[in-house]
Amino acid sequence: MDHLTETNLTAETLEYPVCSEWKENPEGSMFHLAHILLILGFMGGSGFYGLLYMFSFLTLGFFCYSMWAWSDPCTTDSFSWTFALFAFCLAQVVHVSYRLRRVTFDKEFQDLYDHMFKKLGVSLTHFGKIVECCEGDVYTLDKDHCFAVEGKTSIDKLSVLISGRIRVTVNGEFLHCIYPFQFLDSPEWDSLRPSEEGVFQVTLRADNRCRYVAWRRKKLYLLFAQHRYIAKIFALLVRNDIAEKLFSLNDKAFDIRGFRYDLRLPSFCHGPEPEIKNTSESRPVLGLSKTKPAERDS
Repeated sequence: MDHLTETNLTAETLEYPVCSEWKENPEGSMFHLAHILLILGFMGGSGFYGLLYMFSFLTLGFFCYSMWAWSDPCTTDSFSWTFALFAFCLAQVVHVSYRLRRVTFDKEFQDLYDHMFKKLGVSLTHFGKIVECCEGDVYTLDKDHCFAVEGKTSIDKLSVLISGRIRVTVNGEFLHCIYPFQFLDSPEWDSLRPSEEGVFQVTLRADNRCRYVAWRRKKLYLLFAQHRYIAKIFALLVRNDIAEKLFSLNDKAFDIRGFRYDLRLPSFCHGPEPEIKNTSESRPVLGLSKTKPAERDS
């Protein structure tokens, strides 16, 4: 009999408690506010700003949840967990803010990133390494000053124009202009191997006050060796810049009839073959006979 009673009591204990009646009053406003903040936090995106948005709302949400759990005197588990999650999210906010501060740039470098690197999907972290390679310096070139002189200036850096306009000439003849967010020396950079040295074959003169960013050649190659991804990005940018310069030259090339040349045609890329002198040595001898014309007729 005693054994049967103990079995019934154990079964009643293991049964899920049935709610006898609904609460007349809902939970406090802190409880609902915490869940609203958590929902907004879980809607955060990727990237530095997305992480900062997500962890900020999660921090506020878990803080409100902790305040609500503190009001329940029957248990400390809910308060302990929610407060621990609040502390973790707060630490993430501080960490992301610190990393975001490290990848915040001046206006000129931010414009450079927006115009050239952002469209290729380069992260702010990788761009920060590119900025560190040039030591965050932006140089000024006054009007009518030369960035490079034909046959004299050595090729020891890679530069991008930030503002202004540069005129390119060779032997005093105008070739084309360089505009903001174009490389100043991409053809020269691409024409040399890392171990080679050379000088400019054109003259670059400022039409107005210019600002540009320059990377030293040795330091940039060292960065390429450490980060192959950055090397591929620069190779793509440099070759695309060279193609744009070639097509700008193609716009000024016309034949005698006024038609524009096409760079894809072999006749534009190759000059005419040298003429062969009309001599007996150059003419092939085909079936030459020693007989006289009269003998052949007979």
